[in-house]
Amino acid sequence: MLPLIHSRYNQVVKIRELHRWDVSPTEAVKIQRTLAAQVSRRNELSKPRYIAGVDISSGRAIDTATAAVVVLSYPELVLVDSSVIQIETTFPYVPGLLSFRETPLVIKAYEKLKKEPDLILVDGQGIAHPRRMGFASHLGLVLDKPTIGCAKSLLTGEHDELAEKAGSYTEIIDNGEVIGAVVRTADGVKPVYVSIGHRVDLPAAIHWALACCREYRIPKPLRLAHQAAYSSLKSGKIT
Repeated sequence: MLPLIHSRYNQVVKIRELHRWDVSPTEAVKIQRTLAAQVSRRNELSKPRYIAGVDISSGRAIDTATAAVVVLSYPELVLVDSSVIQIETTFPYVPGLLSFRETPLVIKAYEKLKKEPDLILVDGQGIAHPRRMGFASHLGLVLDKPTIGCAKSLLTGEHDELAEKAGSYTEIIDNGEVIGAVVRTADGVKPVYVSIGHRVDLPAAIHWALACCREYRIPKPLRLAHQAAYSSLKSGKIT
């Protein structure tokens, strides 16, 4: 079993030390391939009390970013906790390796939370990734939490045409493997791309992504995290 490290800010939060973060892109690819085998695709979630949303926004300088984690009660979807930090990034922007750039930032925001979520929705890919190790899966392993990838675009794989009705979905297939689903969250709007992060199965990932959509295309935890990452939270403009 990998060691658990208590946060220096919050003794409730535990972080798994999976690997070093100061690695080269070549080393990062090797780590991804190793970690992919550790992702649980079995649903371990029943009814969450708190659901978090995670988003990252880049600053004007290429070496800075803002990480936001918001926690909402469920089923009310009322904001109960949040953490926003702006920090320098140390890993270069490399497509397919964004989790090495973004996960350390989210950890710093996450460990300051006072309420620990039962489920985390991530603005990014889970196993719908060329090496089956996107941001949502990487974060899920580090935090040992159920996570779901909910991206705005397709990274890899193919899918059939999607019906226009809310709740419709079709599988994403890559090399004969089901790696996610294209999900219509509201009638006639652009879909979102849902995939297993960690400790959920695909039906559960689809269910919770849809359950968190209230009037908007994007699930509410992610919509609020996006606002927070762009400083709306600090000005009190989250709704």
